[in-house]
Amino acid sequence: MLPTPYVASLRVYEPMDAFEPAERLRWEAIPITSTTGLDEQIRALRRLISSEPPALSADGAHILEFEGKRYVAPWSTAARSWAALSKFKESMPLNVARFFVPANVEEAILINSETVEDKVPHILTETWVIPPRWFSLFEPGDRIRGNNEDGPFTILRTSISNAKKRCMFTHQSVVEAFGNGPIEEDIADLLEWLNMFHAQSLVELDYGGLAQYLEQTLKEDGFDGLSADTSIEDIQLSLGGLSAGDGAKAGLGYERLVSRWRKVAALEQAT
Repeated sequence: MLPTPYVASLRVYEPMDAFEPAERLRWEAIPITSTTGLDEQIRALRRLISSEPPALSADGAHILEFEGKRYVAPWSTAARSWAALSKFKESMPLNVARFFVPANVEEAILINSETVEDKVPHILTETWVIPPRWFSLFEPGDRIRGNNEDGPFTILRTSISNAKKRCMFTHQSVVEAFGNGPIEEDIADLLEWLNMFHAQSLVELDYGGLAQYLEQTLKEDGFDGLSADTSIEDIQLSLGGLSAGDGAKAGLGYERLVSRWRKVAALEQAT
């Protein structure tokens, strides 16, 4: 099992020529066979018990070779830690937040924060659930699933141009059906994030350890494991219903998707 089995990741892999020469040398030195996913999660666990400043440690990257070219998704640990801290502090009063984040931990995260504040992370993560908007970036043919040494896995992968077109369609469908609001804003933010990267990039959704929990819940419901996961098809059904003005169709697809992942999220309370 993965060290952090409750994390799903949305990654953008940029081609090597999107990086500065010094960074290219670093990424070229990483063997394609390296277990970068495992390494990233092990470091994440270490940070739970150590206040090691992420901005001062050498960062890694996920490496992907596709059609003879190397693509890279840097971990962007410092930028992601800084963004997560800022988001957490905004979610509650400052006099309350300090009880959850010790001063030494905050100081470690904020070291050299001025150098990472404006950097765009190549990786977005969610725990125990995958946001529906992430599935809207893909089609069924983009799905890769199977089993490896860590158990069952599911990966969705497409070109960034496809992902952006689908994201724009999703945004338009939601705006036409519901107008502006929190859901529309989340989709707009996702599109803005995608627009930050090289036009030849690849976009990947990795279920991570959630694939194992999803397979468990599907089998408990009498299905044949991950092969019964129709999350992409469900979001497509919902969006098709929205664009056609068919509320029943839109609701059916969305409810299928949300109910499936609600059962996975419920396992957080059982672990």
